[in-house]
Amino acid sequence: MVAATGHADTSVGHDELIKAVDRALTTHGRALLTGPAGAGKTEVVRAVAAAAEARRETVLRLAPEAADQWIPEASAAALLASVPRAGLEQLSGPQRTAIALLRRETDAPRAGRDHVALRLAVVEVLRTLAAGHPVLLVLDNAQWLDAESTDLLRFALRLTPPGVRVLVAECVQGGAPVGDLLCGPDVPAIRVPPLGADEVAELLVCHGLPARLAGRIHQASGGNPRLALALGHSLAEAAEARDCSAHHADPLPVSGQAREVARRLLAGVPAQARRTLLLAALAARPTTSVLRRAGRPDAEAELAEAERAGLVRVGEDGGVEFTAGALPTALAADAGWPERAAGHAALADAVDDPVQAVRHRALAVDTPDQWLAAEITEAAAVCRRRGQRALAAELGLLAAERTPSWLAGEELARLVTAAEDAGWAGRADLARRATRAVLARDASPADRVRARLAVIDAAGQALGALDETFAYAMDDAAGDPALQAAVQLRIATKHNLSDGDPVRSRDAAAAAGALAALGGDQTAEAMALTVRARMGRILGDAGAEEILAEALALPAPEVPLGMRNAPQYLAVRHALFDDRLADARGQLMVLLPAVQRTGSAEDVFEVLRSLTEVELRSGRCEAASAHARRALELTIGAGLSPGPAWYVAAMAEAMGGSFARAAGYARRGIQASQEEHDQVFLSRSLHALGLVELATGEAAKAVATLRRVAELEAAQQVVDPSILRWHGELAEALIAADAPGEAAELLASVRTVALGLGRTGVVAALDRAWGLCLSAQGEADQAVRLLEATAQRFDDLLLPLERGRTLLALARVERRRRRRAPARAALGAAAEVFERAGAVPWTELAREPAPGEAGGVQVSAAAALTEAETRLALLVSQGASNQEAAAKLFLSVKTVEARLTRIYQKLDVRSRAQLATALRTG
Repeated sequence: MVAATGHADTSVGHDELIKAVDRALTTHGRALLTGPAGAGKTEVVRAVAAAAEARRETVLRLAPEAADQWIPEASAAALLASVPRAGLEQLSGPQRTAIALLRRETDAPRAGRDHVALRLAVVEVLRTLAAGHPVLLVLDNAQWLDAESTDLLRFALRLTPPGVRVLVAECVQGGAPVGDLLCGPDVPAIRVPPLGADEVAELLVCHGLPARLAGRIHQASGGNPRLALALGHSLAEAAEARDCSAHHADPLPVSGQAREVARRLLAGVPAQARRTLLLAALAARPTTSVLRRAGRPDAEAELAEAERAGLVRVGEDGGVEFTAGALPTALAADAGWPERAAGHAALADAVDDPVQAVRHRALAVDTPDQWLAAEITEAAAVCRRRGQRALAAELGLLAAERTPSWLAGEELARLVTAAEDAGWAGRADLARRATRAVLARDASPADRVRARLAVIDAAGQALGALDETFAYAMDDAAGDPALQAAVQLRIATKHNLSDGDPVRSRDAAAAAGALAALGGDQTAEAMALTVRARMGRILGDAGAEEILAEALALPAPEVPLGMRNAPQYLAVRHALFDDRLADARGQLMVLLPAVQRTGSAEDVFEVLRSLTEVELRSGRCEAASAHARRALELTIGAGLSPGPAWYVAAMAEAMGGSFARAAGYARRGIQASQEEHDQVFLSRSLHALGLVELATGEAAKAVATLRRVAELEAAQQVVDPSILRWHGELAEALIAADAPGEAAELLASVRTVALGLGRTGVVAALDRAWGLCLSAQGEADQAVRLLEATAQRFDDLLLPLERGRTLLALARVERRRRRRAPARAALGAAAEVFERAGAVPWTELAREPAPGEAGGVQVSAAAALTEAETRLALLVSQGASNQEAAAKLFLSVKTVEARLTRIYQKLDVRSRAQLATALRTG
């Protein structure tokens, strides 16, 4: 009768929900919690009950199971069995007898029982318990209550005193809900919402599952925590069976526990509606009209039932979308082959798109057919021209399966082409499947190399686990310079991305270029030059631009490694690094439709990433956020490596959205990049997190985070400071953490490099940090002059957000030297810049009270202190010990003691009490 133990903890993300339940219990004395199976109702109920027990309330629990609904009064008996003996001692004889009979004989005939006495006994038990302590009656899985227990409890709860509160959790599955009967009509239902993508990521990490899978698992689970965990475990087990790590693009196996959870979600609709849902699951773009034409005349009504059960959403245009991506997979898997074949046959005559019609006709049969295979191949070619490479890969594999055995050459060609389509689309699962089929046949070395390269191309950022694939590809390519060049180009990418070694990457690219020239492949030659130019920029090679110009002079047809590796795209990146933002934006707007036509999801993502960065630096945060959202949606939909998309989302949020959301995205990017051994985007996500920590005043954390960036960049031998501009942020964090000497050393060394390479935007950012450093060293007048000049330089460079940040720094310096009017003017100017750019969190930052003014701390007292000293002074004045302050600020106790000594000297105080008074009164 009690809910089974051992359920996975699905309580992540339910803090606000628990508060809402508490408010309902306080206001109404009743709370009704609803939601689909696996949504986390039981975890919420447990949390509320645990809090009540901690307050010394009496908690009565009841959690019936599905079988209990058929046993009359079974749930009532279980509830009364949990009542303490003290609650039964004051009952009258007939009442005690009625309860004893119920507890012993739930299967006995009910005719001889005194049901009136039983009802009154339940009322009396609750009253007795409430007289001593408040009582919380918890009814979980209320949908499994038997009818007699429901009737008994409804009667008893109408007569219970206010000291008895009732929490009912119910999953409505087609039958009439009982929650309203128990709680009353005036109690609003609180629905458990689905988890967001951030919360799914947190849930996976809590259970030791890869965070990089969070986006796809969120999509497949619809935010249902139990289904999300089941999918995560299934994917991890499948990867373990293959003896490799789970890949971000692997199909999510809806089997075992995951299928069982999906079945429970689908159990709430009748059989007719399930048949309609199966057709919707088999269709690529289901609509009500397509389902009607496919033989479901009552599709609207049946879908309405499914929509009430939370299984689908039906749009105004009739489009049907499943709330969880695993549901159509489970529907198709549970249907037998004859039912699926009939469904595909019906859809083949109902859909409008000829490509989809061919696909459904192919899936309606399972025998080879020469002419059908040719039709499927032509349909795949149509998809390729449309840029639908993933669908082209699926159709290519289907065409190979329908090819008769006596056409082995055509079958092999279709498999190789399908593998290459999958590589373009970033579909690692399809690429591996096609490649396994190619390697199992009598394929030529060239075909084997093409198939293996498709697996590499589809792997995204996760190249570190493909050493064996690289080795076999090089072996197969022996004797063919063009093929060897193609493999070497991928090796060059791996050396940079996974190994963090631009020197080896440059050398591999040079070898690829020589092989490409020998093999007469000018496209590969141009791409090899591009990699050399990219690595040269990283390494601070002044000749990198000449190498890029040489690459741009070569022919630039559609490139096998994608536009992201072409010289035209690297020219855009260099324009971005050089703050030639208008040039970069113009070129990107030309590239965007071009890459969308190719069907390469990674190319489209790369262009969207660069557009996001260009728009952010140009001060167009709303446009940047739109590009970042598209990049994230594309990443999840196409199954790309999520680390880069989460970095892009973090930067867009950090400038134009929310610091809290930015930190969440950055942490997910860090986790995913670590899991995929992606050194490049690990640095970037750490930089995004450090920027947020610096902006929100967590200087010690920012120093630790940005030092990790510095270590990674040093390990990767990055010289050019324009590519990832973390140097100024680390210096500002060091100054805020009371380490201006270390900041000055960093700024001096980087400034020399930036000046030598002509990176004017970088120099301006370093000057902003140097202005703060001068202020910390007591050179306020010089600091103000430098910051005013730097703000103007950023204005000239058309970098508004950098100008706004410089004005914020200027206001900080003016406050420190107690010049309130100039400080307010600088803050106002910063707020105006940020507001015009749509930089929401920075606008709020510019309008907040100055640090040292909030909470009653006056400028005149705090102005004598550095920011780091102010934070420590506030903590100590509020009662923190030296040890507590050290832990809070990530400092040693000795550092806290030394800093406190300086604070006492500056404010001329001798005790903590005097310090508090000085801060309070100024």
